[in-house]
Amino acid sequence: MIRTGLACAALFLGSVALPAVALAQGSTTTSSVELEAAAGNLKPGQWVWAPEIAPKGPVLVYVDLSDQTATVYRNGVRIAVSTISSGKPGHSTPTGVFTILQKDPTHHSSKYNDAPMPFQERLTVDGVALHAGGLPGYPSSHGCVHLPYAFSKLLFGITSLGGTVVVAGGAAEPMATSLTGLLAPDDKGLNQPSAPGQPFAWNPSLSPTGPLTIVVSKSDQQLVVLRNGVEIGRTKVKVPNSNFSTHVLTYTGEKDGDPRWLFVDVPGEVQDQGKPVDMTILSRTDMPPAFLAALQPLIVPGTTMLVTEAPMSTTSTGTGLTVMDGIK
Repeated sequence: MIRTGLACAALFLGSVALPAVALAQGSTTTSSVELEAAAGNLKPGQWVWAPEIAPKGPVLVYVDLSDQTATVYRNGVRIAVSTISSGKPGHSTPTGVFTILQKDPTHHSSKYNDAPMPFQERLTVDGVALHAGGLPGYPSSHGCVHLPYAFSKLLFGITSLGGTVVVAGGAAEPMATSLTGLLAPDDKGLNQPSAPGQPFAWNPSLSPTGPLTIVVSKSDQQLVVLRNGVEIGRTKVKVPNSNFSTHVLTYTGEKDGDPRWLFVDVPGEVQDQGKPVDMTILSRTDMPPAFLAALQPLIVPGTTMLVTEAPMSTTSTGTGLTVMDGIK
């Protein structure tokens, strides 16, 4: 796990009453067609909100630093888009996969002169968060992701602790998919032990409750399970030697007996940028059957999986990616 030492200050412009249909600041709609049309023409400070398109299910927030937008998905369906302002030069917003560690509607900065950070949703222990703030049309924060005030209030109302936030440097459209063999057991016994004399490590009592994140590293050929930011399991896996972009998946439950996951392509590494998503990579990832049997009951709607080229160990070569910045 890699942490980035950033904090942020808010430039809060105050609350204003926003009309429901005028896109001068923000608008609400119940139509996916209207959402699509509005999302492509947002100016700094503008947003569009369409929660009735998907009224329930796990929420995933995708922050695209390259075009300074945040997209909200619920149960795999896009329900909102907003402009943002991320970290300015010298205070870059870290990229990666984060969970919401803290929510505070009236938070104030402990570092920057008690600056207000309304509807704060903390992503890292170092202070990077989503919150209402200034939106000049370019990166201007000290590392946080600034949102329009009214949008941040709406988002605050549908997210929960442990929710997933993806921060990346390029746009990608999530895809819903069904993979019966998402976590296929290795029946051939090809895995190497992750510790001397042990086929795998598994100790869920280290963190009995909290959001679950599964991380698969192609470079390390390992799978790590974290709950509430604490490692509770680790095993060697056999990942096919093929190129693929980083994947983030959120489990949305079963449909017709098959597990359903929401895919997001995260261009976290230069060598993967612009390459198509290979969704079969997960169905061809093998692991010990006993490990899979222990893991499967813990996978509930909202569980996040990351598949990446980035190494998980600090001794490996390559560029790291923040996976989860949990409170231990």
